[in-house]
Order: sequence, then structure tokens, then C-alpha cells
Amino acid sequence: MKPEAWSISIGNMKEKTDKPEILAAPPAGAPESAADTEERALDLTLRPRKLDEFIGQDKVKENLRTFLEAARRREEPIEHVLLYGSPGLGKTTLAHVIANEMGANIVTTSGPALERVGDLAAILTNREQGDILFIDEIHRLPKTVEEVLYPAMEEFALDIIVGKGPSARTLRLTIPRFTVIGATTRPSLLSAPLRDRFGLTEHLDYYEELDIKKIVARSAELLAVPADQEALREIARRSRRTPRVANRLLRRVRDFAQVHGTGTITAAISKEALSRLEIDECGLTRVDRDLLTAVIQKFGGGPVGLTSLAAATSEDTETIESVYEPFLLRLGFIHRTPRGRVATELAYKHLGRDIPAHRTLL
Repeated sequence: MKPEAWSISIGNMKEKTDKPEILAAPPAGAPESAADTEERALDLTLRPRKLDEFIGQDKVKENLRTFLEAARRREEPIEHVLLYGSPGLGKTTLAHVIANEMGANIVTTSGPALERVGDLAAILTNREQGDILFIDEIHRLPKTVEEVLYPAMEEFALDIIVGKGPSARTLRLTIPRFTVIGATTRPSLLSAPLRDRFGLTEHLDYYEELDIKKIVARSAELLAVPADQEALREIARRSRRTPRVANRLLRRVRDFAQVHGTGTITAAISKEALSRLEIDECGLTRVDRDLLTAVIQKFGGGPVGLTSLAAATSEDTETIESVYEPFLLRLGFIHRTPRGRVATELAYKHLGRDIPAHRTLL
């Protein structure tokens, strides 16, 4: 198995520094707006830095605590880690927590950003012993880049083909021992050879409502926003059991409290703000309700295929499958069947619709 031929100029590599390093992948679309920059800065502010600060995911934390301590005692980097789960559950946060616990530099990138073998090589040849490479959306790595990553993860070496044709030769570069932390929402799309090279694989599940309330309370304290317990409970209840959503709702309710109230988040203000954001008591957004309505109204309750549902709601199939559907499945509002998606009795009741007499619901 030969990697794609490429060349690299050692003189163009950037010099190492002793400071922790975070490299963000360049955006694929338009430049980031000031509002987006502020949101990202707030996300970084609210992120826990140590494992003891990380709320929820108790089983994952216990496993990580054991492996981190073992790696520290052996004075070697932690083994490669694969984190998978729905968006917003803390995969990126956990990667940075691991780096902080190990006292290691971390470089962040994503699968789509590593378009060429040279992109990966430029990162790996600049690493120091114990550094961490965090690859978000690792299931979207190009095949040629993935094949070069295999020996890098297993043997800590880069195989380079120098030249072309009959004069081509292979050069092996030894790189310092490092750790890859991969994050994915679609673990089934990872190739078996790549998945097998991770020493630790952890699944991040949706959070319990009590844990989400603790996260919202911690974030409100960090943002210096006064909030009563009932208001925090209301935000947590509508946050889809997802920390990223919870923190975003907290910031929007804070804005509403500052403009239309005294600056304190009360239960009444939180309910009014979330109602204006079209987020109901179960945490369903307008898009969630549109999806359920389409299944019930346009397709008679189902079964309906994903492509047909996407066309009826003007949503992307991947967005429906990875963003909206997991939560609807967890609430029991839809079921997947071999013939397509089917609305359940709970979905009819939630939307206030009568169940057709001829339908047998799950």
C-alpha cells in the first residue's frame, strides 16, 4: 500500500514553540463574522479544562481517568482515542481536557481540511513528543491521507515517495510519539483499519436533565448572569439534553433578560424567550415540528423514506439524519422501519393531532 507521491520542503516548516498550540482548520465558506467570532470565544470560555470540571458522561470520564493516570505513571503519551456521538455532546471539549490533563500541546483540524498528504505531513513533522492531534469529522478523511495516517499512528513514521518514475524512492521519516484523538458523528463510516488503530473508543450519549442543569448553572456563573433555579431548569428542559444547545439557549435568554427585563433570568423571562425562539417544552424546534408534521400530514403518518422527507421539508438528508432524527428517535416521536420513518402515537399527541382510526401506531 503506497501513499500518494508528494514532496516537502524542510526549510518552509514553521519553527516549534514551547507554547500550547491550537490550529483551527480554515473555513470552507465565507469569512467568519464578528458575531460568529464572539460566539466561538464564549464557547471557549465556557469549556471545562479539567476532567473534574466536566459534568456528565460519568462512565467515559472514569475510563479516561484510568487511562490518563496509567499514561502519566509510565511517562508516555496516552493511546489514540476515538470519541463518537451526536453533535454538541462534548467530543471537542474532551479532546482539550485530555490535552490539559496530560500537559500536552494540541493541534486541531478536521477530516475535510486535510485534503492532501502534504497537509498531514506538515502537521506531523512539526510535532513534539506527547503532542495531541485532534481530528474532527475523522470519517471524512480522504483515502490517500488515511493511508498515510496508518503507519504514523502505529509505527510513528511517515513513508514518503521522492521523485517519479523509475528513479522514485521511498524515504521513511521517524516522528515523535504522539496521540490522535478522532471525533465523529458517523462511526460506521470509518474504515476498519483506521478504527482498529484506536486504543480507546468511547461513545458520548445524551445527558441527563440534571447534568444539563448543572452545566447551565456553571455557565451562568462564568458569564456572571444572575438566574433563579426554576429558570435554569426551564432552559435545561428544552436543551435537547445537549450542552452546546444548553449554552446557546442560555446566552439567548440572557440577551432577552437584558433587553426586556432587569438582567436577571427568571422563569417567566426564560419561558417567554424560549417561546419566541420557537422551542417548545420538549426542546423541539420549528424544524423538528415541521418534520413530524410532514410525516403525519403529507405522508399519512408514514412510512416515508429519508429522501422524500428531505424534499418535503427542504432540508438536507444528512442534516435530518445526523442532527434532528436522533433526538426525535430518543423521545419516541418517530420509528425507523425497513420501509421508512413512521410517526408514533406520542408525535400525534405532541402536535395535538387526532390519530386516524385506521392507523395502528407503535
